[in-house]
Amino acid sequence: MTSAPEPQPAGDRLAAEPAAEVLLRPVRLGNAFEDTVGRLLETIRLGVVAPGESLPPERELAVRLGVSRDTVREAIKSLADAGYLVSRRGRYGGTFLADELPRHTRDDRGLTREEIDDALRLREILEVGAARMAAGRTLTSAQREELWTRLADVRGAAPDDYRRLDSRLHLAIAEAAGSPSLVPLVAENRMRLNALLDRIPLLKRNIVHSDEQHQEIVIAILAGDADAAESAMRAHVAGSAALLHGFLD
Repeated sequence: MTSAPEPQPAGDRLAAEPAAEVLLRPVRLGNAFEDTVGRLLETIRLGVVAPGESLPPERELAVRLGVSRDTVREAIKSLADAGYLVSRRGRYGGTFLADELPRHTRDDRGLTREEIDDALRLREILEVGAARMAAGRTLTSAQREELWTRLADVRGAAPDDYRRLDSRLHLAIAEAAGSPSLVPLVAENRMRLNALLDRIPLLKRNIVHSDEQHQEIVIAILAGDADAAESAMRAHVAGSAALLHGFLD
């Protein structure tokens, strides 16, 4: 008489799921943390991993996503802090999906994918163009000082003030582009964007990465490097898009 097979760990079952093979694919290294969070959220929100089940081990996730184990660990910690994951120690330890997921990503009015995409695509058109145009101009000393001041403000911002000071930096970049008509368009889009960002957790690692990207953008503008300013801003808005789609889709 043959013995019954031992139960397969939840992480192993997920590893064999075709959907997991598709979702847990290599990320864009320019936004490795944000994309890793987004991919993990996709597996959670699409039901590929069920409440109480475990994720694959960190080393396996790192290989699948093409990132370092440190990046995977930071993404898992951020999602645990946000209430999505639970880490357990011991022989049967690992990272498990919480039995009840947070409800803070939704309000009384549901959002469609089209609404999120519209706000994000418009942001890319406006802000990537603004960064390139600002870098192509000869800025006054006052405009250069304004960019440095806004950059310093957002880098030193308290969590409760971060969105406001982040918006002021992006508006300063729009102003430096030299088109007065652009500024109100960016301001209106930032209001839509901030309304979306207010629905998701403020992740510490994302803020650190955003600050690094902000500095890269401002330095490129002040150096008159239009290609670098455009590339840095495009990567920056892509990181925000990855998080918003991950939490809100």
